[in-house]
Amino acid sequence: MQTIEHEYDLVIVGGGTGGPMAAVKAKEKNPKLRVLLLDKANVKRSGAISMGMDGLNNAVIPGHATPEQYTKEITVANDGIVDQKGVYAYAANSYPMIEELDRWGIKFEKDETGDYSVRKVHHLGSYVLPMPEGHHMKRVLYRQLKRARVEITNRVVATRLLTGPDGEIAGVMGFDCRTADFHVIKAKAVVICTGAAGRLGLPASGYLFGTYENPTNCGEGHVMAYHAGAELTNLECFQINPLIKDYNGPACAYVTGPFGGYTSNNAGQRFIECDYWSGQMMMEFFNELEGGKGPVFLKLDHLAEETISEIEHILHTNERPSRGRFHEGRGTDYRKQMIEMHISEIGFCSGHSASGIWTNERGECSIPGLYAAGDCASIPHNYMLGAFVYGKFCGENAADYVSGISSPAFDAEQVEKEKARVYAPLGRTEGLTPFQVEYKTRRIVNDYLQPPKVTRKMEIGLQRFDEIREDLQHMGAADPHELMRAMEAHTIRDCAELAARASLFRTESRWGLYHLRVDHPEKNDADWFCHTNVTSDANGNAVFRKREVEPYVVELNEEEKSAYQRLRVATPAAA
Repeated sequence: MQTIEHEYDLVIVGGGTGGPMAAVKAKEKNPKLRVLLLDKANVKRSGAISMGMDGLNNAVIPGHATPEQYTKEITVANDGIVDQKGVYAYAANSYPMIEELDRWGIKFEKDETGDYSVRKVHHLGSYVLPMPEGHHMKRVLYRQLKRARVEITNRVVATRLLTGPDGEIAGVMGFDCRTADFHVIKAKAVVICTGAAGRLGLPASGYLFGTYENPTNCGEGHVMAYHAGAELTNLECFQINPLIKDYNGPACAYVTGPFGGYTSNNAGQRFIECDYWSGQMMMEFFNELEGGKGPVFLKLDHLAEETISEIEHILHTNERPSRGRFHEGRGTDYRKQMIEMHISEIGFCSGHSASGIWTNERGECSIPGLYAAGDCASIPHNYMLGAFVYGKFCGENAADYVSGISSPAFDAEQVEKEKARVYAPLGRTEGLTPFQVEYKTRRIVNDYLQPPKVTRKMEIGLQRFDEIREDLQHMGAADPHELMRAMEAHTIRDCAELAARASLFRTESRWGLYHLRVDHPEKNDADWFCHTNVTSDANGNAVFRKREVEPYVVELNEEEKSAYQRLRVATPAAA
């Protein structure tokens, strides 16, 4: 095992969605920059869009929506706890990004006049743009990376950020998951695009990788930023989603809604007006399950054959092509029966909620030289298009930043300490496997953190997570690939602890099911209309503080503020 040193101007960690865009835009801004894209898999098929995507959930297209309207929508969906400047910056740059992606060769659905075919799913506005051929997304991105002459290193697992004497970013460390070679990459700035913390809770199936989110994304970016001293925000705002029972993929009522499909109870009755994700929607879903009217179903069996065939083409050929095979194996047919749904495990994901690495409207984090985009950053309800837009912001702004500074210095002790931590499992011939430690952590997450949240349960959970620190010291790895799983087990444990501590810190209920505290069941705007940010102190302990919600750039009236509290159908229609 070797120690390999590199030096670049800018390193982007994560080759899924935001990462490639950040790399391309940095090179376009300054072609002379030395830019490295780092991925623990292979950028040709990595990230949450590795198999493509079936549509844009948040396309702000002139004639269909305005940035102001979209900013209101996301503010309301998140109970008002948003940085509107960040949301508005996305919304104002959404359409130019769609046009650029279109020029690159990404195919969006258009009507007979050639205009984008936008559909309504959200409670207030129309923002959904289907992509019937979205399976080619990664190929298009890879071509752009090669044209921009971005350097790519695959199969290197980033583990910790390097920091300079004043806390500024100085690079990143990691190891090759096939050779175990240790990489020390000196850089003036780092962009984190590592996606959601998708392996936090344990799926009902018990399969470690049978998660709602892409299972390769386990929260490395969150943990790297935290240990480097950056702020994370609203980690108590869990991601919880509706999914197909036992398949653990999205039920996609938001995709089928424009075609006439909807979420129903066991009597085939529609009980929510809007299938767009929000904590309040998940609360209504949960209440229906617990109120004796479950299971909850995706209802399509009332639709015409040509409509169902179009839905199948969208859902079974792009994002999750295994979905069609699952239905075939189970003997379920959209034409003949409703499809059972359930509630996902918890995770951190700004794509569907409001938690992540604290990020402003320029993609900047709270320490100099660190940027973040996509599901690991804090801009709420970002989705794929938000990852592209903020990838662009990060790439361009980081390019400006690195052009004005000299190469940073760092203490070599950081490297030796991290090498010792990373390599420790390889030196153990006996002990726990990474899979045992991960399963134990995630089972405890389900037992003690899954909403509704109970104070005493979360306290017990923290005790168990502290005990797992000891388990980590007895964890072995037989080869470099298992070493990657061992480091992921470290990451998952850290995320679990932060989820528990954040949930205990905010002593109210907010965001519907996402942060439903049994001991504090009411929303308390007087004390908790704020972000809750956490940093790591010198001893590695979590330090929480309240951060004020910045003044809105788009004001809302009282009726708009409560729009998402009126999702339940008052008198369910007959099936």
